[in-house]
Amino acid sequence: MAALVLCSALPALAQDKVLNLYSARHYQTDEVMYDTFTKTTGIKINRVDADDAGIVARLRAEGAASPADVILMVDAARIASADALGLFQPIKSAKLDAAIPANLRANASADGVTWTGFSTRARVIVYDPKRVKAEDVATYEQLADPKLKGLLCTRSGSHPYNLSLFSTVIERLGDVKGEAWLQGLVNNMARAPKGGDTDQIKAVASGECGVAITNTYYAARLLKSDKAEDQAVMGKVRVVFPNQGTSGTHVNIAGAAVAKHAKHRDNAITFMEFLASPFAQDYFANGNNEFPAAKGVKIDNPALRAMGGDGFKAETIPLSVVAKNMTKVQQMLDRVGYR
Repeated sequence: MAALVLCSALPALAQDKVLNLYSARHYQTDEVMYDTFTKTTGIKINRVDADDAGIVARLRAEGAASPADVILMVDAARIASADALGLFQPIKSAKLDAAIPANLRANASADGVTWTGFSTRARVIVYDPKRVKAEDVATYEQLADPKLKGLLCTRSGSHPYNLSLFSTVIERLGDVKGEAWLQGLVNNMARAPKGGDTDQIKAVASGECGVAITNTYYAARLLKSDKAEDQAVMGKVRVVFPNQGTSGTHVNIAGAAVAKHAKHRDNAITFMEFLASPFAQDYFANGNNEFPAAKGVKIDNPALRAMGGDGFKAETIPLSVVAKNMTKVQQMLDRVGYR
């Protein structure tokens, strides 16, 4: 009888060596990271790929029946929004606390932390050196200076990449100065916000704009491209890591969280801790031309080095302020007409 009970338990034990991952990261280099995790731990990863919005919709529809264990998302504003919906659960991990700076994680509660950043990207300024002086775009604040009137291009102000930047700048400047700064950006627009970050870089190169905002990995992709037209674009622009003499350059994250109804919670925490390891950091970050989030892990990316990303001063305002400020910032954007 005991033997029968033991045998019947074996399939359940085997099934427990799995991890259900919902991922908004779609990079081939991540496959090596996942395979290594499975070989190291014996935990098989079942992955569902979707964009951030699709993942949130799926989690909400599935509710308590969701099989998701870990959620990977690619922006602080998006992961903070999902957290506000109650889609994650707090965890405690001494390994994560030691590896990842506190400003790249959700605020800790008595129960732990709900989400953690594992790679970062800097939000930098790209400018045309024939039309704009480097010293006139050394800070985010200068983008609102009237001397740049008719020169600025950005994607939508409500895009999560900009919401994350604006939330942290306004946290630093305060509401009154922050809204005035946003109004200054609108006043300096060369054209209505449109397109993605790569489009902004190309618009500066073409002469449509004199200055733009972009995440570093978009510029790095163009620098590493084997297409002559991409190399030509980067040959016409320059990159500035803003606020190096003051608060530091804003960085955003790709991050992860344990799903609220995770059925394999221990496996999920093991996976989260693996993501903070030097091995995983290399693939997580450099695979998409990003920067490692873990302390002490160095970049090995010629494109990021070429644009000045080796050892830049990063802003230390906690990204948890993004969640606190998002609604307020969106209201400011509406008032100043930043579409």
